[in-house]
Amino acid sequence: MAFDPKEATEAYINGLGEDALAQAAAYTSGNHWLILWGLLVSGLVAYLIVRSGLLVRLSNSMAQRSFFTRCFSVCAAFIVLSSIVELPWSLYANWWRETQYGRTSQPLSDYLGQSGIALATNAILMGLFLTGVYALIRRMGKLWWLWSGGLTASFFAALLLLGPIFIEPLFNDYRPVPEGEVKEAVEAMAIEANIPLDRIFMYDGSRQSNNFTANVSGIGASARIAISDVALGEATLDEVKAVTGHEVGHYVLGHVWDIVGVLTLLVMISFLLADRLFSPFARFFGAEEDISNPTGLPVLLVIVGLLMTLTQPITNTLARNNETEADQYSYNTVNLPDAMATALVKTAEYRNPRPGKLEEIIFYTHPSVERRVRMAMDWKANHN
Repeated sequence: MAFDPKEATEAYINGLGEDALAQAAAYTSGNHWLILWGLLVSGLVAYLIVRSGLLVRLSNSMAQRSFFTRCFSVCAAFIVLSSIVELPWSLYANWWRETQYGRTSQPLSDYLGQSGIALATNAILMGLFLTGVYALIRRMGKLWWLWSGGLTASFFAALLLLGPIFIEPLFNDYRPVPEGEVKEAVEAMAIEANIPLDRIFMYDGSRQSNNFTANVSGIGASARIAISDVALGEATLDEVKAVTGHEVGHYVLGHVWDIVGVLTLLVMISFLLADRLFSPFARFFGAEEDISNPTGLPVLLVIVGLLMTLTQPITNTLARNNETEADQYSYNTVNLPDAMATALVKTAEYRNPRPGKLEEIIFYTHPSVERRVRMAMDWKANHN
């Protein structure tokens, strides 16, 4: 009997069982709603902070200080204050709900500790970036949004370069893959792709999440492929090869630069629209209508956050295309479509494998598991 890719795909997905499929659908649908509720929570918190006048009083108290000191202090203060006010929501969305669905085993104390580290890091880095944005608003006039595009690209590049070295180790322990057949297989793939052997790591991803995952981060000398201990612990040797082949594909194809380019363009457009929309939003929030005043940061971020959310289908489409290309790279170099299929099915625990087409376009950063498994089976049918 001839191999049927459609039947093979259905067998893989149906093998999860009805209960698992229903839970994955409920979890994924809830994540979509969290985007909307998160926007509303952020908007409400920004409104309350503006109405409190805290940022204005902080700025006035530093009137004799330099622009950099005053602006950075206001920006960092808002980031810290808003995170504290939003803490109950963050606990629900990022920890409690994850525990209820079995997606994390992280103790609350560890979650709060890592959240504190993330907040401190974010306050410093975003404080510096936003201070640069306000400096451009003051110096460049109506074209500040255009110059801010260059600042954004530089900021993203700096994060990509420094993230694996200074930021990611704050949250996880990155080590070489342990000696054994897995390491030998991964190193062989790295050599074939001209990737330095010291650029492939495993990390304790189980500290935050039970998800079966791997990723590529960094650029240039800091670029690396990292495989979660969850994936290494649950995967067969062939699955590790298939998944690593996928991540090698991202590395070799330079997908990170696609994301940087598109995000920079979208941020720049969002800044342009924010410049036009700032006054009516500021009136509603009760803030000063001068966009160059850092005390209006909550309003600016609400506008940019809303616009970036609306452009999510664009960035998601690019991400899905990149994921498809990385899958194809794995099939062409590793030739393990069935291993990729079984590995993908393990990710269906936290991604509804059968979303509607519109749902996939709007919300999914990866093609649906069913679609990816079908592509694997089609490749198998055409090459074996």
